[in-house]
Amino acid sequence: MTGVLGSRRVGVLAAVMVVGAGALSACAEEGAGNQAGGEGIEAGASMEDYQKAFEDINQITLLTQTPAPKGSVTGLPQEKYYEAVEEWSGGKIKFDIAYSNAVAEPAEIDDALVDGRLDIASTLPIYEPSEYPANAALIEAGFISDHSALEGALSSNAWPNQVAFGNDDILKEFDDHGLVPLVPLFNSGANALFCSQKRTSLSDLKGTSVGAGGQAQSAEVEAIGGSPASIPYTELYESLQRGVVDCTVSSPTVAVLGGFLETAPFVTIDPQAGFSLAPGTFSFSKTTWDTLPLVAQQLLWDRLDVFVAANIEEKIFFNNAAMADSVAKFKGAINVFDEDARAALQKKNDELLNKLSGTKAVSDGKAFVESLQAANTDWQEKVGGLGLDDVSYADFGAWWAQNKDSVDLSSFTTLFQEEILAEHRPS
Repeated sequence: MTGVLGSRRVGVLAAVMVVGAGALSACAEEGAGNQAGGEGIEAGASMEDYQKAFEDINQITLLTQTPAPKGSVTGLPQEKYYEAVEEWSGGKIKFDIAYSNAVAEPAEIDDALVDGRLDIASTLPIYEPSEYPANAALIEAGFISDHSALEGALSSNAWPNQVAFGNDDILKEFDDHGLVPLVPLFNSGANALFCSQKRTSLSDLKGTSVGAGGQAQSAEVEAIGGSPASIPYTELYESLQRGVVDCTVSSPTVAVLGGFLETAPFVTIDPQAGFSLAPGTFSFSKTTWDTLPLVAQQLLWDRLDVFVAANIEEKIFFNNAAMADSVAKFKGAINVFDEDARAALQKKNDELLNKLSGTKAVSDGKAFVESLQAANTDWQEKVGGLGLDDVSYADFGAWWAQNKDSVDLSSFTTLFQEEILAEHRPS
């Protein structure tokens, strides 16, 4: 395989509410001694350089949570990132990890980062579009991405971050909510149509009931002849099993974790025509961030390559392969849309994008959409220049079994750091 994909901030100050004043204070685990700011370290520093820079730093413990049990694929991107930061700091940065969203449910994670229950976690602006309208506009436009299994996974996790870091409206929303966006947007893979029988054409899809989330997805489902239904994630398996819905729009990650491929093993996923996505944000409490030594902020920033790579490799690729294996096991199939359904979905996505040009969520909707398109094209070209061998979703299980031990994302994460993160590195 050519150019196969690799690479792999802190005292904590656990914030506590001051009774009466409602103010936050933080303290390092080893006591006072760490000061905000201070000496930094050059980008590209080695682990040894970082460990030396942390010799005079008191231990810092950061409160966090992951969305899944320990070791679960869904939580691995965060777990691997925390491990890397701990190692590179010589153990001076520690993470107090709660698993399975034990501290805060998804819709309140941003509040937990403000009130001191958490210092770093994955937030979901998509759950609160009225609170994060500019972020919601960026999320809605995810359908313009390449939705292919390998190159699409890379470019779709890059271009939105280029847009977010370059957009004042998006950054102001984070700041107004007391958050520092580390990775403004990451997804869990392209969305597909999971059905109880093969449905790839407009005639196949006419009149079907389809689980969908959000206005954009609902409009897309209607465009291909379906009737959108709002089904909670926890009820998808039973709804598909009982025939409450014929299909659902979900990512391979959600399908594998939800276990509903047994009842919906017919997958339609088309690199050329995709559905709106449901990504998250990797965020830090601004209150805590501003108290950290500069070298800690820089380390937390510099090791984001580990998070980005693990999100793609450990979660998206793993679940793409698991989906392919389950489809074979349950005698289903992975197909693309027939031309009529593909054209109908593409037409609706064009209409949604045109409508987004008039959004009031950002100061200049037209310029915003132009920036989306330019960034998407730019990153598809960048990823296309990495010399990767793309692979279809249907063949992904066999490809992963053969290549998982040699997959290396360093060429991509180096580009991600140089083109997106470097300009915003703490200094």
